[in-house]
Amino acid sequence: MSSNRDLLRTAMKRSASALKESGPRFALAGSYALWVHGAPEPEHDVDLVVAEPNADQAADVLAAAGFDVERTPEDWLLKAHSDGVVVDVLHRLNGVPVDDALLDRADEHEIFGIRLPVLPPTYVMTVKLRSLTEHYCDFATLLPAARAVREQLDWQRIRDDTAASPFAEAFLLLTDRLSISS
Repeated sequence: MSSNRDLLRTAMKRSASALKESGPRFALAGSYALWVHGAPEPEHDVDLVVAEPNADQAADVLAAAGFDVERTPEDWLLKAHSDGVVVDVLHRLNGVPVDDALLDRADEHEIFGIRLPVLPPTYVMTVKLRSLTEHYCDFATLLPAARAVREQLDWQRIRDDTAASPFAEAFLLLTDRLSISS
């Protein structure tokens, strides 16, 4: 029997291969992007980003590759299901449409034998911190990732880009006090 981690890896490879073959442009995002840079491997889902105008094309490509595509009530993502795991395909991050400029910031990395574009860790951490609210504020998943990739993060840029969020401010205070961001 396959573990959830094996199923996630397989879903990442299948979805990325399908998008590489038939478009549109995409990049690995979220916790798996941080994992590429040294954070703990996630166990929940895979996040990919596509430019907002290309979300329908991505849905069609993933459906053709055998994923069950769900158009969610949230208007910023779709979900591709396979073997009990989910690939989230986001076309807006923190309310901002994904565009070619963001995809251009991704660097190529070899992951499980496939070269994939991966968003930079500072950007991914910023997105994660901006998404914290009183309804979801789980520092327990962010701390190990921040600790693992701390030397690759531009802490001042993260502070500047999350200055409007009291939840990000609290997290950054915690990373300071734990000597993660210093």
